[in-house]
Amino acid sequence: MTEKHLSSQFDSELNSISSRVMELGGLVESQIQQAIYALSHFSMEAVQRVEEQEKRVNQLEVDIDYELSTIIARRQPTARDLRLLIAFSKATANLERMGDEAHKMARMVGSIIDSGAARSLPTTDLRVAAELASGLLRKTLDAFARLDTTAAVSILKEDDLIDAEFDGFVRKLITYMMEDPRKISPSLDLLFLAKAIERIGDHSKNVAELIIYLVKGIDVRHTTMDEIESSVL
Repeated sequence: MTEKHLSSQFDSELNSISSRVMELGGLVESQIQQAIYALSHFSMEAVQRVEEQEKRVNQLEVDIDYELSTIIARRQPTARDLRLLIAFSKATANLERMGDEAHKMARMVGSIIDSGAARSLPTTDLRVAAELASGLLRKTLDAFARLDTTAAVSILKEDDLIDAEFDGFVRKLITYMMEDPRKISPSLDLLFLAKAIERIGDHSKNVAELIIYLVKGIDVRHTTMDEIESSVL
């Protein structure tokens, strides 16, 4: 991921941080997959597994943050090295928040199961959106590991698909609640589930933006897609 430095110890520290961030990403991806399984099968066991993984995700985020702070204090990096460490820090924060969203998903599934209305709710579209979000995270982790700006641009575009799925699902859910007011309460849980899925896509997009910033030094948050493509591709 990084260029060689005069200090082999510094290279070792950067590689260690990179490995920890990838480990965190793998844990969060597992959380999301377990949350999707919980939604697909209305499984309380999967809900509990997400709860258990949440503690590991939070602790790893704290460990990475401490390690980053130590490296910055010791090495006082500048230029690209500083951008890299900042990117690690922001990527870690976004991954931890994705874990929080997976945790929210699991809690909402648990609430739906407890309501007794699980099997009668329109969850198929929601599962499709969740799989899209999980796939986007997988691509984001791969792009971050390789600092692949082309893949990062593709991720920015794919997030729009998740947003479109969310908008369509909300419209469908409103119609569903109007047709059967008895399902309003569990349907609201589905609405929060949909929002959590959308936020996972947003955080993947944030990490993709970090890749472009790190490699090209471009802040793409207020840049059009055409401008991003002309600068990156």
